[in-house]
Amino acid sequence: MIRDYETVSEAVNDLKKRGYTADLSMEAERDCLVCRATATELSPEDFEIDEVYRFEGMTDPGDEMIVYAISSKNKEVKGIVVNAFGIYSSYRASKLVEHLTKHHS
Repeated sequence: MIRDYETVSEAVNDLKKRGYTADLSMEAERDCLVCRATATELSPEDFEIDEVYRFEGMTDPGDEMIVYAISSKNKEVKGIVVNAFGIYSSYRASKLVEHLTKHHS
């Protein structure tokens, strides 16, 4: 069930309550996601994008964010990736997300 959240923090807090506890970072240079706390790396074949939530800032472009709920059965990881889009997005990170989304569609 996809939910409707008002804010990024509301989405992140609820996803954490639902078991998405790993804080994942995008590593564009290595084409993977990384959980720094456990040193776990997830290549595109290792995970699924379970849910995506997009937040558009009404007055502040800095509020434009995407929250991804990620799971990996073979690595037993469930986590969250938060990425800016719009004028503050990272070109490399956006390209990685685009690649990963296409890989799992």
